[in-house]
Amino acid sequence: MLVLSRAVGETISIGDDIALHILELNGTQIKFGIDAPLDVKVHRAEVYQKILEHQGAATYPVPVPNP
Repeated sequence: MLVLSRAVGETISIGDDIALHILELNGTQIKFGIDAPLDVKVHRAEVYQKILEHQGAATYPVPVPNP
């Protein structure tokens, strides 16, 4: 796992087509925006897990960090 520190207004690039923009810090919460091509699906881990379950797929271990 790569761990990065960023400040509000800064961006993290993933490949050529995906960017994470740090929008707001509020206590322990971070608000960020994601720019990605329309064919790239972006879900919260718990939503993605529900999608897999609904499709009848085997559960996929989505890493969720401990608080």
